[in-house]
Amino acid sequence: MKQAVKTDLFASKAPLEWAVTANGHLSTAQIPINAEGKVVEGGIEAQARQTMENFKHTIEAAGLTMADVTQVLIYVTHRDQLPIFNQVYAEYFEAPFPNRAAMIVAGLAREEMLCEIVAYAAMKTQLAS
Repeated sequence: MKQAVKTDLFASKAPLEWAVTANGHLSTAQIPINAEGKVVEGGIEAQARQTMENFKHTIEAAGLTMADVTQVLIYVTHRDQLPIFNQVYAEYFEAPFPNRAAMIVAGLAREEMLCEIVAYAAMKTQLAS
């Protein structure tokens, strides 16, 4: 059964949840918006940091840690942004790292967005006693 993860992130008017859990997995997509729903200014480093902070908040709201993340898909709008995103990204993970892919795309849902991530995590299961 699919369930929404309750977060303190901006409540979007779009028909979406910031994260859902189902069948022992969490699925999420995160963008560089602040608490007011505005895309943060300051270029790719500021947007990468906001995206990763939103992501970490969501993971923790689900009762997980960044070590539970199994896959991350990174989207940036220019190839030269990827090394900067990677520097920020590396601050949030330790080995063994999640599987990941990075894509250079022509654009994202909001014109001013420079990055977005999609990620999956394994939910912790309780052992029967």
